[in-house]
Amino acid sequence: MAEPVRDPKKLQSQVDEFQNLQRQLQMVSMQRQQVQMQIEEMNMATEELKTASGKVFRAIGNLLIETSVAAAKKEMAEKLETFEVRNGSLGKQEEKLRARSEELRAYLEKALAASQNAAADEAG
Repeated sequence: MAEPVRDPKKLQSQVDEFQNLQRQLQMVSMQRQQVQMQIEEMNMATEELKTASGKVFRAIGNLLIETSVAAAKKEMAEKLETFEVRNGSLGKQEEKLRARSEELRAYLEKALAASQNAAADEAG
């Protein structure tokens, strides 16, 4: 069992780090969800391009500019690749944050249990 925490400043530092990790994990998870939604939208657009026979337009800011189907497919493939790389990067970052958060959570739980046991021993 963990040694009771003797230094309240160290314990508070660990709690602060845990809370910070939780916020970071939440932000990364949200970013990853957004990227995954964009990937899904791009996949749907790519499917539509496969059957496109008329004019095709691409958005540039507030403008729609006519483009060829081939150019639109190429641009969509490049964007999709970029977003998939970003999704992978966010996934790895999320895994690291989750692992560190779990380590810290386990440490804090042991420290709390040890402190409670020490307080119970002193009282009894």
